[in-house]
Amino acid sequence: MNEINTVSKDRLMADLHAVVAEAESLLRATAGSAGEGASELRAKVQASLDRAKHNLAELQDAAVERAKAAGRATDAYVHENPWQSIGVAAGVGLLLGMLIARR
Repeated sequence: MNEINTVSKDRLMADLHAVVAEAESLLRATAGSAGEGASELRAKVQASLDRAKHNLAELQDAAVERAKAAGRATDAYVHENPWQSIGVAAGVGLLLGMLIARR
């Protein structure tokens, strides 16, 4: 379940990055449009994009920190329980080998 959430979050992050990039391109393309209303709207959109980019960066930093913490916890567990870790790895390898051989 956690892996599905991670994949969903990664997909969401990629989609949000794409939306921000496209919105910035749209703003650049309409920069020459005349009118006070257009300028005001572009300024509001730019401010929203800046906030979105900032929030995305924070979300990405938090995700990286969580991944590093999980890696450190796994490393600590393996060092504290080397034989159990070897047994689990052997079992997973055996299971994968059986699945691959089945095909």
